[in-house]
Amino acid sequence: MRFGLIVAFVLVFTSCKEHAKKHDISMNKHISDSESVVSEDLDLEVYDFAGFKKFLNQTDDQVHVINFWATWCAPCVKELPYFEQLNAEYAHKNVDVLLVSLDFPHLYESKLKPFIKNENITSKVIALDDVDMNSWIPEVDKTWSGSLPATIIYKNKERKFFEQSFTFEELETEINQFLN
Repeated sequence: MRFGLIVAFVLVFTSCKEHAKKHDISMNKHISDSESVVSEDLDLEVYDFAGFKKFLNQTDDQVHVINFWATWCAPCVKELPYFEQLNAEYAHKNVDVLLVSLDFPHLYESKLKPFIKNENITSKVIALDDVDMNSWIPEVDKTWSGSLPATIIYKNKERKFFEQSFTFEELETEINQFLN
């Protein structure tokens, strides 16, 4: 099982590598750092998986949308505007959007933060920095191969996991199942 997860992550990183080359998005080695990173322009909360777990099981009657993404992942970047639109249009309906970046820590200042600022991302963005992917990926969802993008939508104990890209209409359809 662990070998399969490693292979899946290598495949994801490899498939996104060609896109990174075409669009000048760096793919560098992951460096562990679980402290908060603070910049003049943007505060970025950084969690290891133990700290992140609190976001996975909230029982507060809100619909939680957690999207795992990275700046080097073309399908992730393509769907981000739909999560932003969802955040804007559904916040008053008790929908909470959380964007979990899996970018490499040494690129937070040079790639991630400028991307968030340049794209005017208003949803909450945090970074997940935990190199032991084999242990935490199955804790997020047992069916997750590790590829990106991935999204969890849940409300209390009701939960759905998606290892796919979304359009806004698809997101809206899924969210409305939790609101009705």
